[in-house]
Amino acid sequence: MKRLGRALLNYFVKGMLIVVPLGAAIFLMFWAVSSIDNALNLSDILWTDKHGKPVYIPGLGIVNVIVIIMLAGILVTNVITDPIKRWLNRWVNRLPIFKFLYSSIKDLTEAFVGEEKKFSEPVLVEVNEFGLKKIGFLVKKDLKSLDLPGDVAVYFPLSYSFAGQVIIIAADKVKPINKSAAEVMKFVVSGGVSGLD
Repeated sequence: MKRLGRALLNYFVKGMLIVVPLGAAIFLMFWAVSSIDNALNLSDILWTDKHGKPVYIPGLGIVNVIVIIMLAGILVTNVITDPIKRWLNRWVNRLPIFKFLYSSIKDLTEAFVGEEKKFSEPVLVEVNEFGLKKIGFLVKKDLKSLDLPGDVAVYFPLSYSFAGQVIIIAADKVKPINKSAAEVMKFVVSGGVSGLD
């Protein structure tokens, strides 16, 4: 009887290792997509059925987001000139809280998908005299503007999170990692259990 109980418990644990991450990933994707769809879906405002009741069209909010992003890309690429960009930046700079949020989100977005990806140089950093090392991404090689000519800035993402911290450290304590940035980011964010194959 004990062997049967142990075997059932073993099957349950192995099943959990498959179902929980899969279920959590599906739930998070569904939650994100449905939240965006609900927030930006205008179908119940724009369309009504023959009885005058609003008609909700699932997925229209996601289509709206894709169309808005594509139109913004077309405008920025072909229509918006440098004077308009400068005027927009001046307008944003007049609103302190909005400026902080906008510039932070813009910088983070550009770090991952912009033309100059910031998290493209994975490094290994020795952080104490006992040989403790941390994996991070070199984000600034020149800190002369902070009066730190021999130092660099390294971003350390936190495991199981998209948060992280930036530290300033002597350049000779930083060693490049000969792996792709995507592999190293996956390794760190997963807590060291995936990536680097």
